[in-house]
Amino acid sequence: MANSMTDVAHRATTWSIVLSVLLMVAGLIAIALPIIAGIAITVIVGWLLIFSGVLHLAFAWGGRRPGMVTWQILLGLAYGLIGFYVLANPLAGLAGLTFAIAIYLFVEGVLEFMLSFQLRPAAGSGWLLFDGIVTLILAVMIWSTWPSSAAWVVGVLVGISMFFSGMTRLMLSLAVRRIVA
Repeated sequence: MANSMTDVAHRATTWSIVLSVLLMVAGLIAIALPIIAGIAITVIVGWLLIFSGVLHLAFAWGGRRPGMVTWQILLGLAYGLIGFYVLANPLAGLAGLTFAIAIYLFVEGVLEFMLSFQLRPAAGSGWLLFDGIVTLILAVMIWSTWPSSAAWVVGVLVGISMFFSGMTRLMLSLAVRRIVA
C-alpha cells in the first residue's frame, strides 16, 4: 500500500514538475514577445466579457423586480458590446487594459503606502512601504508612457507572473517529492 501511494505521489509530482516547466517557458515567451502575449490576453478578456454579458442576460430573466431585470439587461449589453469591441479592435483593447492596469497599480500603491503608515510601529511595515513605493513607481512608469507602453506592459507583467508561478509550483513539487521519497 505504501509503495502504491509513493508511486501515485511520484506520478503526480512528475506531472506537476512538467506543468511548472511549461508555465515557466510560457512566461519567458510572453516576456520575449510581449505584444503577441498582450493581444492574446486581450482577446481572452474580450471573450470573458462576452461570456459575462451572456450570463447577465440569462440571469435577467430570473429577476423578480423590474428594476433588477433592467439593470441585468443593461449590464449584459454593456459587457457584450465592450467584449465585441475588444475582439474587433484588440490593439485598442490592449491600450485600454494597459491604462486600467496603471490605474489599478496607482490605487494599490497609494493604499499600501497609507497602510504602511497606519501599521508603522509593527514589524514588517517597512516592507509594505517599500512595496507601495515600487508599485507607485511602476504605475507612473506605465501611465507616463501610455499608450506606447501598451505594446509591452500586459505581456511582460503576465509573463513575469507566469514565470514566478511556474517556479513556485516547481519548488513546491520538488519539496513534496523529497518528502514522499
